[in-house]
Amino acid sequence: MKVHSIAVIPGDGIGKEVVPAAMKVLDTVSEVTGSFKLEYEAFPWGCEYYLKNKRMMPEDGLDILKNFEAIFLGAVGDPKVPDHVSLWGLLIPIRREFQQYANVRPVRLFEGVRSPLADVTPSDIDFVVIRENNEGEYSNIGGRIYSGTEREIVIQESVFTRYGVEKIIRFAFEYAVKTGRRRVTAATKSNGIIFTMPFWDEVFEEIGNEYPQIERDKFHIDALSAKFVLNPQHFDVVVGSNLFGDILSDLGPALAGSLGIAASANLNPEREFPSMFEPVHGSAPDIAGKGIANPVAQIWSGAMMLEFLGYKEAEELIMNAIKDTFKDGIMTPDLKGKATTAEVTETICKKIREY
Repeated sequence: MKVHSIAVIPGDGIGKEVVPAAMKVLDTVSEVTGSFKLEYEAFPWGCEYYLKNKRMMPEDGLDILKNFEAIFLGAVGDPKVPDHVSLWGLLIPIRREFQQYANVRPVRLFEGVRSPLADVTPSDIDFVVIRENNEGEYSNIGGRIYSGTEREIVIQESVFTRYGVEKIIRFAFEYAVKTGRRRVTAATKSNGIIFTMPFWDEVFEEIGNEYPQIERDKFHIDALSAKFVLNPQHFDVVVGSNLFGDILSDLGPALAGSLGIAASANLNPEREFPSMFEPVHGSAPDIAGKGIANPVAQIWSGAMMLEFLGYKEAEELIMNAIKDTFKDGIMTPDLKGKATTAEVTETICKKIREY
């Protein structure tokens, strides 16, 4: 039995509730399959740590994390800490230092879950958003001068490199080939953003020509957002820049019922550094501590981690258990259900044992 070292950062808010729930599911599937074991080491980093230490993680935090095979993150955020402080103090350093340039965010409507869209079925919403995770609009180049005066100037630069754009677009096409999906759609805005987006489009065409078996198309981000709502069944794989991918991968799970089921993987595909697996939903301070947080996004992120580590059977067991739990109507309040975090978790574990 192979043993894998996992760094666990529960973080803030509901992260402290859904991470232990997901770990319970991961340990259950480990026992059932008998093919691997996860050894966890937890780190109390996040906004609570920041309020005590004025840092989101220790100075040597990245040096500590690089020794693990994967990072399992809960949620980051607290009303007492500005969002840009929490994000740039923990998530972004991890994503960039470990070259986790491919952010994979699946979107799927499960049977039994009600979408806010009328007359859609599970077959209508099943796609993956691939987000460039290291550069683009979230580049930290810029600044402010004459702050607080009528002459105040604020500059924020977007940085797109051929190296980065080629890698994420090629990853999207390779992902489509590997998973048997038929189309890759690019998010762009080349009619208004005159330099970076035409460049993005050019690279998309260049890379796309290498994959004649995969259909491709592109939409301006405004039209693409509308098409998500009006015709979600069109999409298979959607690839976007850091900002566009971020926005679309919140809209997608909302159409599928709730951000409470929004999983993600921050991948270093070359495996030179650890990859990080986290839900998209944030720390949800309004429901933290109430025992009603949806654990599925965290559990699904754990399933993605197992697949990345090479355990496809374990990933499928978890996903089937999630699917059957929803089919039975066992859901948390964000999905219009009445179940608690613990009840959803226990049901998923029970189903894994029964398969």
